[in-house]
Amino acid sequence: MTVKKLIILMLVIAFLAIFNAFMVWSIFVLYMDGRFSLMVVLVILTVMIDLFVLNPKGYPYRYMIPALVLLFILTLYPMYYTFEVAFTNFGTGHLFTRQEVVQRLLNDYFYVPEDPTEYDFSIFLRIRDYKPTDEFIILFERVDDGKEFFSARPLAEARDNQGNIISAAGTLHEGMQNNVEIGDRSYRIVRDPDTQRVITLVADTGEAYQYFYAPKDPDMSANAPHFISEIRGKWLRNAEFIDEAGNMLRLSPQTLYRTFATIERQYGLRTITDFSGQRPEQITVVYNRETDNNLTERDGAFFDIDDFGREFSVMGYISNVGFRQFRRLLEDPRVRGPFFSIFSWTFTWAGLSVLFSFVMGLALAITLNDRLLKGKKLYRTLLIIPWAIPSFISVLVWKNGLFNETYGILNRFLVTGLFGAEPIRWLGDAFWARVSVLMVNTWLGFPYMMTVCLGALQSIPDEFYEAASIDGASKVQQFGRITFPLLMVTIAPLLVGSFAFNFNNFVGIFLLTEGGPPIPGATTPAGSTDILISYTYKLAFYGRGQDFGFASAISIIIFAIVAGFSWLNFKVSRSFEEVSR
Repeated sequence: MTVKKLIILMLVIAFLAIFNAFMVWSIFVLYMDGRFSLMVVLVILTVMIDLFVLNPKGYPYRYMIPALVLLFILTLYPMYYTFEVAFTNFGTGHLFTRQEVVQRLLNDYFYVPEDPTEYDFSIFLRIRDYKPTDEFIILFERVDDGKEFFSARPLAEARDNQGNIISAAGTLHEGMQNNVEIGDRSYRIVRDPDTQRVITLVADTGEAYQYFYAPKDPDMSANAPHFISEIRGKWLRNAEFIDEAGNMLRLSPQTLYRTFATIERQYGLRTITDFSGQRPEQITVVYNRETDNNLTERDGAFFDIDDFGREFSVMGYISNVGFRQFRRLLEDPRVRGPFFSIFSWTFTWAGLSVLFSFVMGLALAITLNDRLLKGKKLYRTLLIIPWAIPSFISVLVWKNGLFNETYGILNRFLVTGLFGAEPIRWLGDAFWARVSVLMVNTWLGFPYMMTVCLGALQSIPDEFYEAASIDGASKVQQFGRITFPLLMVTIAPLLVGSFAFNFNNFVGIFLLTEGGPPIPGATTPAGSTDILISYTYKLAFYGRGQDFGFASAISIIIFAIVAGFSWLNFKVSRSFEEVSR
């Protein structure tokens, strides 16, 4: 082995070692996070790449590694994940696993007991360069006996994805007359000689914390905005403090967060005996510590009883629901009606879009193919403009410049100005909204059809037309017997592909009408011009609530339909037969 080959081999092994180390770390993180499906995908991908690199017989496949990575990560895994979600209730109200929901019930819910211990509080802030900072110390004054306690800024224990504090903790330290120990620091207490109110806290390291705000002190109301936004909103909203007796303190909602009060955890765990089965069984349940009621668990949610005896959902979790999402399409009339309306309109929309753009494109192609026509280059350039301009720009021009009900060109100069009729609600009426999206899509699609038809027409030999003319065939007969059949040999696969494209043409629909106007009586965000893909998007990401499970179920239906069109396209174009030859 030459030195060059040895260096290359060492570099490959080093790269493979780094790659495997990263993949093993990723697999471990996914395993700890409970994302087993993606973990399995990475395991299979890592093993395959190692085999391709280390096995001499796998040498030809090494060039496929980038495509293989993209195939697994961007195609196969999203497909698997969509199928997995379609059989769950994943959506608004069901965004976390059962274990995560139980932890939230135990940690995030609390109540103020009937006779809580209340504390007034004051904020002492550190000033730097004449500007208030978020470094502060809290003085707690127990309402019952006036005893003083101090706490440093609570320690942030957890943050959300945006960096906001969702859990913070602090400890109360009893203050003496002139000093207080907080953690590993000692603070000297400076009081007003007349009122004995604390006005400054000076640390043993020299930092001074000035009296800044107290909810019950009207003289400090000017500092309330900074307190609410920078201190209460960020640090105290989700903070818990432990007093000398081990009780938990939080801002009390009963006093509009103007005091702290002792609290109790709302929910806890306990073991009960379940007699519903064939034999008794010990199970762990969540119960309300205030009312001593066990929470009912069904349909992927925990239910509690309110003060009026009515059941309400506390929190939901992701659970397997089988084929319920698919059954909703058939069993729920408020879902079934809008869905099948959208389903039929999707086929109508795709079919008419292809038909109109093909007819218009073919007519223009036949005109441009005429040898006697002058200025062909100019006409081709002008007619190709709708295809050259980005579609979203064209759609917005049609929406705001032509279809606007008040000042749009169509209504202002044609409908009202020329014919004197009432303005047409192009985007507000169900029928005219569908007409509008078809007009825009025809405008965007005819240049493509014109181009492919023009190319196909120029490939037809002139001898066919000469022979037909000698036999006395008219122009119409030549078109029906020669032009159209030969044209369809080339164009038919493209028409099927165009149909599949328009079946999922999300941009044109959503930019122009956002799927509207809404279908009356629908319980889902269904619109009169929605097609299946825009309806799926609105279910998953649009509006007040998201229903990822239902959207995934519809995505599977779309996948099956488009896969059928792809198979049909292969059959029409005879791709399989050509490959087999």
